[in-house]
Amino acid sequence: MALFLVLMGYITYFQVVKSGDIIRSPYNARQDSNADRVVRGKIVDKNGNVLAQSIVGSDGSETREYPYGNMFAHVVGYSVQGKSGLESVGNYDLLTSNAFFLEKLKNEFQNQKNMGDTVVTTLDRTLQEAAYNALGSHKGAVVVIEPETGKILAMVSKPDFDPNTVGQNWDSLNTDENSVLLNRATQGQYAPGSSFKVVTALEYMREHSDYASYDYYCTGAIEQDGITIHCYNGNVHGQLNLRDSLAYSCNASFSNIGLSLDTEQFKNTTKELLFDSKLPSDLSYSKSKFTLDSSAGSGTKMMTAIGQGETQVSPYHMALITAAIANDGKLMKPYLIDRVTNYSGATVKENEPEEYKQLMSAQEAAQLKEYMTSVVEYGTASVLSGQSYTAAGKTGTAEYSSDKEKDHSWFIGMSNVDDPQLVVSIIIEASDGTAKAVNVAKQIFDAYYY
Repeated sequence: MALFLVLMGYITYFQVVKSGDIIRSPYNARQDSNADRVVRGKIVDKNGNVLAQSIVGSDGSETREYPYGNMFAHVVGYSVQGKSGLESVGNYDLLTSNAFFLEKLKNEFQNQKNMGDTVVTTLDRTLQEAAYNALGSHKGAVVVIEPETGKILAMVSKPDFDPNTVGQNWDSLNTDENSVLLNRATQGQYAPGSSFKVVTALEYMREHSDYASYDYYCTGAIEQDGITIHCYNGNVHGQLNLRDSLAYSCNASFSNIGLSLDTEQFKNTTKELLFDSKLPSDLSYSKSKFTLDSSAGSGTKMMTAIGQGETQVSPYHMALITAAIANDGKLMKPYLIDRVTNYSGATVKENEPEEYKQLMSAQEAAQLKEYMTSVVEYGTASVLSGQSYTAAGKTGTAEYSSDKEKDHSWFIGMSNVDDPQLVVSIIIEASDGTAKAVNVAKQIFDAYYY
């Protein structure tokens, strides 16, 4: 009797909770059988701009077309040689027709296909184009999120590819040494560099209620147990409090902070910020890693505090942390599909904003936001000051090579600080010193506000 009840309970759970996930899984081959009866639907941006559509020839053949080519390559994806991006996430809806039933009945009698539903995304073509153009020929990634709702407004990864020719070029794309098929926004793994200092600052605030009285004198470097950490370009920052340490991105000060932190508590904080954890994401992603433990030496503690060492994170994850800071510590569940309509525009279903997790208290978020505003007002992101919009953020330079001219350039930040409208997370790989992620952010903000 107990086994019978367990079995019935599982069947009920499967039907009520899990069946939708199984039906919509991109690994469910039965979905593609719908293609015999349904013309694959459109994918459009939030304003109706067509990002993917099926063109039906006079002989009935179907060709998948991507009007914007490379611009949306990774986030929209492709539907040949398997599926990726939104083509995979929305596969079930694209191959389902909710056309008017009389029209469907007529098509059945005439042995004609019905038109698949339209996936209306949260993506904004204007912001996507601004991010794509701002990144230029550099390798890297950009993520733009609306922090109050979790809507993903733009996602760019470079190098990219033309989804219109994936079928013809599959072998070369799949073996390309630059990993062009990799979505660096969600799957890239990088040392966060100084962008991680917002996490270190949060941990210091949690361990020291008197953090406002933090005081350190920077001489341009710090030495502990034979390990020396230099400030960027050897800058001497002088007397600093915690705000100034973040504004000037002082490596010596944050190394000093790192030495004082409880490693287990630090690891717990990063866990709360979703390191070494599952991320809320419709797309494939890589987990971020934070490896600091109680056995760490002084050098490791200092390097970890400034975002070096063995810490690894994706631009997408840093966008989530920044979105929580912008939204009173609350992370809204990020999403890419706003709604699904039938091909004539009638709404079939719609997604609503949903809270995912409180990553930090509202007070902690407000303090970090205030410190990040100083980064723009007089610190390393001053290029964003004096605009018609306000901004806050944190720059970062992540060393991955002994060649100082090939550091990664980071920026995380937000616009309209009192009521944040956009959150950005940007990385430029192998920056040559002139390509700066904060400049990419400015072009995105400018495109939104001007």
